Amino acid sequence: MPSNSDGRAGHQPTLSGPSRPTPVGACPDPDSDTARAVERALGLYLEERLLEAEAIDTQFAKDVAERVRSLALRGGKRLRAQFAWWGWRASGGDVAGPGMQSALRLGAALELIQTCALIHDDVMDGSSLRRGAPSLHVDFATDHMRSGLRGDHVAHGRASAILAGDLALAWADDLVADIEADTPTRKRILALWRSMRAEMVAGQYLDMYAQADSSSSQDRALHIALLKTSLYTVERPLALGAVLGGADEGTISALRSAGRSAGIAFQLRDDLLGVFGDPSETGKPVGEDIRSGKLTYLTATARSLSESTGDANSRSALSRAIGNPEISDADLNRLREILERTGAQGRTEAEIYRLLSHSEEELFRASLPSLVSRHLSTLMGISKRTSRTATTSPMEQHSSAK
Repeated sequence: MPSNSDGRAGHQPTLSGPSRPTPVGACPDPDSDTARAVERALGLYLEERLLEAEAIDTQFAKDVAERVRSLALRGGKRLRAQFAWWGWRASGGDVAGPGMQSALRLGAALELIQTCALIHDDVMDGSSLRRGAPSLHVDFATDHMRSGLRGDHVAHGRASAILAGDLALAWADDLVADIEADTPTRKRILALWRSMRAEMVAGQYLDMYAQADSSSSQDRALHIALLKTSLYTVERPLALGAVLGGADEGTISALRSAGRSAGIAFQLRDDLLGVFGDPSETGKPVGEDIRSGKLTYLTATARSLSESTGDANSRSALSRAIGNPEISDADLNRLREILERTGAQGRTEAEIYRLLSHSEEELFRASLPSLVSRHLSTLMGISKRTSRTATTSPMEQHSSAK
């Protein structure tokens, strides 16, 4: 996905060895540039972890720790970190107070768990590029082959990437455990963090399983969108930030509800873009979800509508196209016509509109400061709610699964 935070296009040379951490300057204003402020906190933390890795073993540091550091700092919208930051600000978090660094480090932890997800996801999908450079399993394999090492370079690459993802997850867990907060707050943060980790894995597994058993259930598609995207990307980060800042239960409840609806809307719009979007804008090939047989609300709705109306031709065409890796561009064009004709596209757009309307209502219920409300509305794409065909917002530029 070349044009978004976790793009799989473009090209950079294969990583060839350790590069010392770049100097980190003064912290920018987190309200005006949250992503850069989080990157600074992440960079400082990773400098420490890389030095520790070198003390353990220089080969491990060069091959594994440095690759994790490089990927974590190379691009990305820092969307989860931004939601955590504004959740913290919604709770009254003061940028001039002592809690600011804890909020930024929480965002850095979310970036590291996302790094783990990216690495493992690329292994599972067999993706060759990530954020404009070779995916880690490809880079490991290339290094293995160029170095003339024994054994299967592909297997070595995959196994090494899994270990690198594990390291990113361990670093994320360590960072959360070290966040400065009183004991009750720390316990609540750790409980939310545990839930988020399990939900992320569950969503990924159910997504894979639905492809394997050719599910066409709308409810199942929404459940996967909730676990894989909504909770992990929006609701949990918002709640983590709000809990860290000591928000009251009413504010936390409203933020979680707004985040849940916006996160599902994000996934539904990502599904639409996967079929109707412009690859030069979305950063991923059109039809990728169709070819892989991924369960989406869009295609599940099309199947349901074609069945309820007795449209056997559309139902048959959908069955032939979904999960067919050899589907042609002409077939994809015909599929788009079916998705429009059955009403699936319009039904999905209407559901996005409804979900974002609910998010807007929940943000209003939270009675947030105008600065916080404005930023969260922009991040959630609520500003696009009035146009059902609008397809770009900060969330929509970010890959849900990545």
